[in-house]
Amino acid sequence: MITLDNVSKTYGSGSQAIHALKPTNLHVPQGAIHGVIGLSGAGKSTLIRCVNLLERPTTGRVFVDGQELTALDAKALNQARHRVGMIFQHFNLLSSRTVFANVALPLELMGVAKREIRDRVQPLLDLTGLSDKVDKYPAELSGGQKQRVAIARALASRPKVLLCDEATSALDPQTTASILELLQDINRKLGLTILLITHEMEVVKTICHKVGLISAGELVEEADVGDFFTAPSTRLGRDFLNAFLELEPPQALVDRLEAQAGPSTHPVVRLTFAGDAVATPLVSRLARDCGVDVSILEAKVESIQDRTLGLMIAELIGSPEKTREALDYLESHDLQVEVLGHVQRDA
Repeated sequence: MITLDNVSKTYGSGSQAIHALKPTNLHVPQGAIHGVIGLSGAGKSTLIRCVNLLERPTTGRVFVDGQELTALDAKALNQARHRVGMIFQHFNLLSSRTVFANVALPLELMGVAKREIRDRVQPLLDLTGLSDKVDKYPAELSGGQKQRVAIARALASRPKVLLCDEATSALDPQTTASILELLQDINRKLGLTILLITHEMEVVKTICHKVGLISAGELVEEADVGDFFTAPSTRLGRDFLNAFLELEPPQALVDRLEAQAGPSTHPVVRLTFAGDAVATPLVSRLARDCGVDVSILEAKVESIQDRTLGLMIAELIGSPEKTREALDYLESHDLQVEVLGHVQRDA
């Protein structure tokens, strides 16, 4: 449904050039909810604005629903954009128009007859839970209600694709949850393909089928959401996951960590369990089979859509030979093992 083929965006030229988006390939199949996550300034907004050519790519081709947008003239591109809805962080509603009139605006600009506008807008207000707000103005609405108006307006032209540019960043957690539920409902009922950018891992965890991680204008990692949360393949992905899960060793321990193992040290490890490994009694087996003591410093269990994720930070206390045996044992099972450092046994 959405394909970016070697798409890049550069501002300026020569030594002053800013490579906001490096050559990027991305495919979002029909009916999918695909997230792109990254830090501020990573290139997320540039990427999503290249999809509907609000930013024309410096290189590459953009396809939506099988049509190459980058090959269209201005008139044809304007028509093609009717199939691509977009919602923004700050709603972008017209304060002088009612809820109904805001939703109707794109249809008016398309020259749709008044009777048809009425017939198309009311079902969208029902779908987005705004049927009792028809005559209200934006100033009379909450943030969540304003975003619902923006979503209804984006759907008015019956798009095949919905682009969401940090659509929940200005909302509180409870309102965010209701908007995400609405987007899921729209995805199911209308078969709408959704591409969203966010810096919020909770958004990705809740509704996305697949996620891409962008850094310095480069798409550095892409995976199914379950795989991304259980086994990120990059250092940045692991940093995002750890920050989201808030699973870090106590600072007093961090201050004692040494990078290299020594004859009188033992390792501190971060373990990520997924699938059957969550229910496997690995800690007790380590103590019994490998002869090490396990001091658990932090632990938690998260539900990631249809998967269960277990996380633990622990010290493996024993001789160098025994702790090496324990690490080998852990790495032979279905879990990720990250050695955070080593501490002196007599500390």
